[in-house]
Amino acid sequence: MSKVKQVTLGVTGMTCAACSNRVEKVLNKMDGVEAQVNLTTEKATVQFDADKVTLNDIAEKIEHIGYGVLTEKVELDVFGMTCAACSSRIERVLNKQEGVKVASVNLATESAAIEYNPGLLDMEQIIKKIQSLGYDAKRKAESEEKQSQKEQQVQKMKRKLILSAVLSFPLLLTMLVHLFGMTIPDIFMNPWFQFALATPVQFVIGWQFYVGAYKNLRNGGANMDVLVALGTSAAYFYSVYEGIKTAGNPNYEPHLYFETSAVLITLILFGKYLETRAKSQTTNAISKLLHLQAKEARVIRNGEEKMIPVEEVVVGDRLLVKPGEKIPVDGIIIKGRTAVDESMLTGESIPVEKGQDDAVIGSTLNKNGLIEMEATKVGKDTALASIVKVVEDAQGSKAPIQRLADVISGYFVPIVVGISIVTFLIWIIFVQPGQLEPALIAAIAVLVIACPCALGLATPTSIMVGTGRAAENGILFKGGEHLERTHALDTIVLDKTGTITKGQPEVTDFTGDKEALQLLASAEKGSEHPLAEAVVAYATEKGIDFLEADRFRAIPGHGIEAEISGKSILVGNRKLMNEYDIEIADAEKQAENLETAGKTAMFVAVDGTFRGIVAVADTVKETAAEAIRQLKEQGLEVIMLTGDNERTAKAIAKQVGIGQVIAQVLPEEKADKVKELQLQGKKVAMVGDGINDAPALAVADIGIAIGTGTEVAIEAADVTILGGELLLIPKAINISHATMKNIRQNLFWAFGYNTAGIPIAAFGFLAPWIAGAAMALSSVSVVTNSLRLKRVKI
Repeated sequence: MSKVKQVTLGVTGMTCAACSNRVEKVLNKMDGVEAQVNLTTEKATVQFDADKVTLNDIAEKIEHIGYGVLTEKVELDVFGMTCAACSSRIERVLNKQEGVKVASVNLATESAAIEYNPGLLDMEQIIKKIQSLGYDAKRKAESEEKQSQKEQQVQKMKRKLILSAVLSFPLLLTMLVHLFGMTIPDIFMNPWFQFALATPVQFVIGWQFYVGAYKNLRNGGANMDVLVALGTSAAYFYSVYEGIKTAGNPNYEPHLYFETSAVLITLILFGKYLETRAKSQTTNAISKLLHLQAKEARVIRNGEEKMIPVEEVVVGDRLLVKPGEKIPVDGIIIKGRTAVDESMLTGESIPVEKGQDDAVIGSTLNKNGLIEMEATKVGKDTALASIVKVVEDAQGSKAPIQRLADVISGYFVPIVVGISIVTFLIWIIFVQPGQLEPALIAAIAVLVIACPCALGLATPTSIMVGTGRAAENGILFKGGEHLERTHALDTIVLDKTGTITKGQPEVTDFTGDKEALQLLASAEKGSEHPLAEAVVAYATEKGIDFLEADRFRAIPGHGIEAEISGKSILVGNRKLMNEYDIEIADAEKQAENLETAGKTAMFVAVDGTFRGIVAVADTVKETAAEAIRQLKEQGLEVIMLTGDNERTAKAIAKQVGIGQVIAQVLPEEKADKVKELQLQGKKVAMVGDGINDAPALAVADIGIAIGTGTEVAIEAADVTILGGELLLIPKAINISHATMKNIRQNLFWAFGYNTAGIPIAAFGFLAPWIAGAAMALSSVSVVTNSLRLKRVKI
């Protein structure tokens, strides 16, 4: 009997009835599918035979014909994971769940990011699925709330550890008797005294391992809890058996291993405690960012001035900010002048002068003036909140290098249990035939030493620290995959205006008459281009009266066309003049001289006649030459890509030490130029700041947006450089190299530890308690090594 399901999918990209008809027609051609597509609601109601086709097949078909399937994203905090086998299992099961497009589970951050189809399942169903595997989940907490939860978790672990240590210490003394012949009171050697100490450790403090093991085994999985529960239970119950034998024979000398089970649990708790403490330090970057936030705001409501929590500020509120106070939220100054310290965002220590209509950013410091401002962005919409979100997403994401460790971790525990059983059989049959104790000890040691925790923590902890360190330096990686790919770059393509230069050009020369300047400035007033702003500022300074343009058209990569007072005005480059057959031969030499000096020359024509040249110069950023020198020292090829003419571009390139220039490139051609470099086998990073750079940023292997640029560019990029400091680009590459080196070290030691530890334990060279200590410390060593990234010089 066929299994028919019905779902409603949100379809994006449809613009007309032809689109909806096409989607419907294509879906209905699929075997076992009946679909109705509604253009108005942008939804497709689909009935399908689950035996013939899956929801993912349907979604892929819609995407294949050029449309999209609407999905939702949810981030969850996941509780109960103890090792990489846990995170791998949850991720594997969620990715098999129908309706889930992609799920990523991170052991280090104890979180899951899931993209799913809301027409087939919801967040509650996803949480129930996780719970059915023996774990728990809830919607991701705010950073401050999560930090508080982690602190409570650490304190709870500390209390359990102390109790376990107190009960295990007398048992540890009995171990020292066996090892070194120490003398202790006879009561310590009594099997029932040891039983009384070991039992609460095994079944009260260690109950978490039994619960975790049961839930995993019930769902067909196995994790660290299984190994610990098996190993300690074997030691504990064998000791109980030996103790019972003394009841019928007082002269019998029992072989007790209560100390093995109790000390193992204590050492594992100790390792987890140290690991959790160390992991909390990896999120310091977010904590530092959160501490920058203002706590209160001075708001003016109904003519009254009062202090309120910053969370209660709403868009449109009028706020007073006194000298020395933090600006509470993002907004616009409506009264007053001041200097604002924006170093927390831009890294620039010199305060920025601000006046009426200037934008201010929440959490920056008002230095010396009383200002009145209007709130434009509050809560999660502020610049700082956006930065915190980017850092959180990056720390919770997975780098491709982690996939190998995840695959291994998923199969690791069952293999280890198998090795432990084989070890036991070899010892009891061949090595010491009939001797239960040595076989049991070797088998327990194998179980305990082989925990895959270190393997699971090797990559995510490094990613967390690396992205956090980058954020503290004003570099925002949007995900672990971008952090990983950055280290493989060999070519850096830099936009000129606003990236290498300050993006604040000034008019240096004008050869036309006053009427030509008036028409030129009036036409440019309709443009938002930085060169146009420079012309308008120049005309204002000269006292020119502006005229109203009857028509205005920007011609990307060429210039502008306008009509003012019945006259046709053209302003632009040679291509524009040639296209309209404007004779400029007599002005060519003068334009060439200006361009050779690093200035951008634009021709002005009125009613088809050349009327003058306006030259604009944009100064190079002070640190541009040094940044480019550092990039070259890193072995990178540096290229300038610009829409400016070749002479001007080469003059600027010469100032900063760039040898290769690609000039006179139209905005839509920039992405093509990046693709051409990629086809040559190069790993390319594109650095830009404007809307016209967004396609190239998206196409590049790594897109790097200058934070002073447009939101479109920042959205399209993989890495954002806050402020406009080019020296942060070589720093970003250094952080990527350092993080990848750290990950490789972690993976080497994690793999090496398990590869070496299992055979040593199997050959009987490790006591179980030593194996437990080694297992606990292996995870701690990986996290501690990751924390070294905080001190790496970048």
